[in-house]
Amino acid sequence: MRIGKYEIKHPIIQGGMGVGISWDKLAGSVSKEGGLGVISAVGTGYYKSDEFSIKTKKDKPVDVVNFYSKEALHTIVKNARKICADAPLACNILHAINDYGRVVKDACEAGINIIITGAGLPTNMPEYTKNFPDVALVPIVSSARALKLICKKWKRYDKVPDAVIVEGPKSGGHQGFTYEQCFQEEYQLENIVGPVIEEAKKWGDDIPIIAAGGIWDKNDIDKFLSLGCAGVQMATRFIGTHECDVDINMKKVLMDAKEEDIKLMKSPVGLPARAVMTNLQASMQTKTAPKVACISNCVSPCNRGQEAKIVGYCIADRLGAAYKGDMDTGLFFTGSNGYKIDKLISVHELMEKLTKGE
Repeated sequence: MRIGKYEIKHPIIQGGMGVGISWDKLAGSVSKEGGLGVISAVGTGYYKSDEFSIKTKKDKPVDVVNFYSKEALHTIVKNARKICADAPLACNILHAINDYGRVVKDACEAGINIIITGAGLPTNMPEYTKNFPDVALVPIVSSARALKLICKKWKRYDKVPDAVIVEGPKSGGHQGFTYEQCFQEEYQLENIVGPVIEEAKKWGDDIPIIAAGGIWDKNDIDKFLSLGCAGVQMATRFIGTHECDVDINMKKVLMDAKEEDIKLMKSPVGLPARAVMTNLQASMQTKTAPKVACISNCVSPCNRGQEAKIVGYCIADRLGAAYKGDMDTGLFFTGSNGYKIDKLISVHELMEKLTKGE
């Protein structure tokens, strides 16, 4: 699979997961094994925060500049490079974050090869990478209409996407669909990739289309390759690896989860989000969940904590708690197949399974 000027041996992208689920160890290991490792730019202020000049309050990074720490991101990339050397390495940067443009530039300066952006339409993505022409740009969309809009806006930069990720409604975390659409047949991944492939052909002869959301094994990979995709993106399954950067308690939450424990919930960004139902959701029902006080100012749709107060939790704080292994107040995002993780294996073993079969 080729994305921009970068050749990826296996058609497998490890999805970006934050806070702290896919940082240096996981992303570096995936790239080393011939996939595309993806560092999440979300919440880098939690990364070894005592080693950097990161201002914290109640052990949480204060405001945007600390939550999206440039120094920490550069260190994460540097440490990932110690694992994967010069293999292609990507960074996932949500468009909905505050300081999006600055974080994109931070990633480029750190030596990232590919920028992946979802959580909104990145119509201005090329604006921030014009001084880094070798950096490949990959938007995440949920419809052909979204891709068309992006390509129209990118014309002013004389740029088309180097690849496009199509994400269906079985992915972990935030969805690009309404709650009802997540369960409707027409919005399922296998039904939305075709129109996106056709739309991409109108803008370039060889824009790779990558399927994401609910992909679990080699059979799933082969299915979407047969539908015309150049590759797949998988995130949740990589949580079940030794190299995954998150605390062991998050891995245990998934290993202990049953299928019925994974549900869609409301989010401060106004979209449904898929997670394991744990003590956090129960405490929200009984009004005993941690008090919402915007410290990190992480995403613009939350309106400085106003939306968080309405739904009853702060995304930044609860994902940060999950990263630290707090099973009482952590928010544990997962794709629909998260319950299938039953043991931890190495990234090497997982890539063998995904490329050669179980």
